[in-house]
Amino acid sequence: MKTYTKESLIEELRKIRDRGWIPNARPGNPGGIGNTLEDLLGIEENNLPILNAAEWELKCQRANTTSLVTLFHMEPSPRALKFVPRVFSPLYGWPHQEAGDKYGPDEMSFRQTINGIERSDRGFKVVVDRAERKILISFDANAVTSRHSDWLKSVSERVGLGDLDPQPYWGFDDLRNKAGTKLLNCFYVQAKVKKDEGQEFFAYSDILMLQGFSLDGLLSGIEQGYVYIDFDARTGHNHGTKFRLRRNKLPTLYDKITTI
Repeated sequence: MKTYTKESLIEELRKIRDRGWIPNARPGNPGGIGNTLEDLLGIEENNLPILNAAEWELKCQRANTTSLVTLFHMEPSPRALKFVPRVFSPLYGWPHQEAGDKYGPDEMSFRQTINGIERSDRGFKVVVDRAERKILISFDANAVTSRHSDWLKSVSERVGLGDLDPQPYWGFDDLRNKAGTKLLNCFYVQAKVKKDEGQEFFAYSDILMLQGFSLDGLLSGIEQGYVYIDFDARTGHNHGTKFRLRRNKLPTLYDKITTI
């Protein structure tokens, strides 16, 4: 596997950009856009082997996409409570679509992808409390849509219709430590995509060098609605709580942005 200095990597990325349209080296692979770039650079994965420098990653995406990317996994506090499997699934969950088939008849599901702009149709929302330095999850029964009226009635019977008590949360300092180790400095490459006679081609057109995770960028993203918290649990398994981001907003999470 090749190794680079930052300067030699920048030069190699410029050469790739100048080549224009390049055929997808991994047709049929959803990650072909990143895999093709890794092949061109002669590296095996997105942890870049840069000499005499801190850890770097290579992140690549289709230009103009707004799909969500997972930033990191982090369960809410209080951790000892194991909030998702012990509170959300049994008290706020709803029958799993495969209950009685793939799973047992009492299997419950709790899946929500929520932000800080508006409540979900089941009344959940992310709240950034800058005074208390916490991100919290809030529930408002009045915001539940009519199509979930039967579920709301069941919640009332199981736990009542007040706000969550206690509220699950993430402390700012814990988030800074977690995200600071997961969201490494990165070279962020966007590529245009076209198809010609069934063959997919990429043009790696825009290259940014992103340095220094910004906690305020993450908090602002939640408040402005493009950073999400994603719960994905069922009775038998918690798939993990994720912080997710609209892909085209990745540069907002860094203090220093350099256009290559």
